[in-house]
Amino acid sequence: MLDTSKLRVLIVDYGVGNVQSIRNALLHVADVHVDISSDHDLIRQSDCLILPGVGAYRDAMSNLREHDLIEVLGEQVCQQQKPVLGVCLGMQLLFEHSEEGGGYDGLGWIKGSVKYMEVDKRYRVPHVGWNDLILKRESTFFEGLNDDRNFYFVHGYHVVCADEFILATFEYGREFAAAVQCQNIVGMQFHPERSHSNGLHAMNRFVTWARSSLYA
Repeated sequence: MLDTSKLRVLIVDYGVGNVQSIRNALLHVADVHVDISSDHDLIRQSDCLILPGVGAYRDAMSNLREHDLIEVLGEQVCQQQKPVLGVCLGMQLLFEHSEEGGGYDGLGWIKGSVKYMEVDKRYRVPHVGWNDLILKRESTFFEGLNDDRNFYFVHGYHVVCADEFILATFEYGREFAAAVQCQNIVGMQFHPERSHSNGLHAMNRFVTWARSSLYA
């Protein structure tokens, strides 16, 4: 039987993403109920959503369409203002368009686009490894990290958007967006589920923020 006193987190299962690792991280840091599903009723019954993503932008958007998820997710996020976290490729899908693979439209929940990481030839693309966050404004998701702000990244494309949406950046030849927020919509380019204690901290803070938003 579902414990209705627990926050109900739904990880969107659309065939692209490291869903079990995210689930394990959530259960490690918080007393929550976690579903991994593409079921429309479960999406509507959830308190918050996590949109994972690993792989190609085109495939991710195609899978969302094939699972008939775009409308129900838009309804819950944009109309019902349900808290949502996009992780890695999931963060990129939150935006309007990506130039990856010749160009594809995204979910369009945040104004901005996704572009190839153009860096000096000394830097390899895709970017794989650990980088320190540069905090651009106060954010509940990174409170308490102090001087240790190291997170794990795997990506070859990056988000370009207005500064007002950027919570944190990182340096890799130049500055790139690492985390964004537009009201109830949050994105993390890094993998919190693979970023050890710092990633677990960020996941815990997301859960705390999502829970508090229910009573705002």
